[in-house]
Amino acid sequence: MTSTLPRSRPLYVLWIALTIGAGLLLRSRFVSLPEPVEKYGGDLLWALMAFFGFGLLFHRSSTRRFGLISLGFAWGIEFLQLYHAPWIDGIRATRIGHLILGSTFNPPDLLAYAAGIALGVALEGFRRRPPV
Repeated sequence: MTSTLPRSRPLYVLWIALTIGAGLLLRSRFVSLPEPVEKYGGDLLWALMAFFGFGLLFHRSSTRRFGLISLGFAWGIEFLQLYHAPWIDGIRATRIGHLILGSTFNPPDLLAYAAGIALGVALEGFRRRPPV
């Protein structure tokens, strides 16, 4: 769906907060899931949060446009992990830097990011569907 009706910014802030909460819960000691679910589920949620963030910023853009921007951003961050210099590795050594930038390039992460953004596109499609 590529509707360009303005999005509700408070709703996107809520979705971002819920996605961050789900990601933190997924990585917490309160949830015990198989390692691949924790690893790639976190990547999926990270990309979903980026999707909602770009939806908040570009609230008048089409879903397709900010979906592609989100995918480019997520994949760009992943490919940036191939670059190592003291200044960026210093940022990655912090908790927030590691959460945002990651540390090690992993090709399957690209699929997890695409899945997270596809989930966001689907959720937006359901939310923006006209009532029957």
